[in-house]
Amino acid sequence: MLNIYSLLPVFLTPSGMRNFKKSGSGLFGLFPAFFMVLFLVFGCTTEPVETDLLLPVDFSNIPEDMVLTYRQTDKIQIRILADPRLLERINQQTILYPADLYTDLEFDPAGDSDSIEPGTYVLPVDKTRIALDPAIKILDITPSFLNVSLERKFTRVFKINVPYIGEPAQGNLALEPACEPAYVELTGAQSLILAIDELKTKPVDLTGAVESFKKNLPLDLEQPLLYSASHAMFTVTVPIQQLMVTKTMADIPIQVWNTTSKIKIEPAAITIEIKGAFDRLGNKSILDQVYAFIDLKGLTTGVYARHAYVNIPADLVMTGAAPKVFIVTIE
Repeated sequence: MLNIYSLLPVFLTPSGMRNFKKSGSGLFGLFPAFFMVLFLVFGCTTEPVETDLLLPVDFSNIPEDMVLTYRQTDKIQIRILADPRLLERINQQTILYPADLYTDLEFDPAGDSDSIEPGTYVLPVDKTRIALDPAIKILDITPSFLNVSLERKFTRVFKINVPYIGEPAQGNLALEPACEPAYVELTGAQSLILAIDELKTKPVDLTGAVESFKKNLPLDLEQPLLYSASHAMFTVTVPIQQLMVTKTMADIPIQVWNTTSKIKIEPAAITIEIKGAFDRLGNKSILDQVYAFIDLKGLTTGVYARHAYVNIPADLVMTGAAPKVFIVTIE
């Protein structure tokens, strides 16, 4: 107990009285000391206050052969009455409400989980499970019940499909992807598993691709937390291949080799069709390497029927040519 009088010895002793008489300032010094005592005695007391707390719900101990497919809420609100100093401590803590499904739903006295059937249940919120200081009083809980739905677990093996989005760079083609692993074992609520017609990974974006590449991808599930899979990630190899295209090169002049005579060639040009990768056939420096010629070495004056030779750069193939025979007149 705080003793007020022990704080004012100067004012209660004879010497204190003498000092008071000698100086008029003693009267003014008395009042600050008196109010300080009042603050120490009464200012340290606090009244409990009411406030609301929002607690996350921890749904635990789900029966091993069941899946939680629905929960009304994942938070509850409690109204409490507490000393402000306790509230400061609470603000530094993470307090959960433990919804123990196995305990709440176990109706078999022998403890056999088979007594828990699939269905929708209403669980009362038990305030004794909330880990609060005993000095804190819980006034109200909202909601007072938690609605949950349970379904039987079901497992099925699926082949993984990999969808594409976007387009590779012009002149390139994406071939069928390879997925490793190619199959996955998926477990979840029976109704959800049976409703899956095709199991896919997240899509692969092909935009601007010019070469083969690999990517690690997860499954594309609307509610992934409702499932468990034998593999979380899948390595997808995307083969990118250049498109093979055909190009016509018309009116290529026929060159004459190994003669100094006056020559006449009919017709004087050739048209060819070549096939190759898109980027090579679109490259002017490569196409400039295409030319046609007739070798007249050893021929004298006269008229001859000759084939033309066409120089084709590497990786290109000539698939057609016209005409095939040329009339060469040597004068």
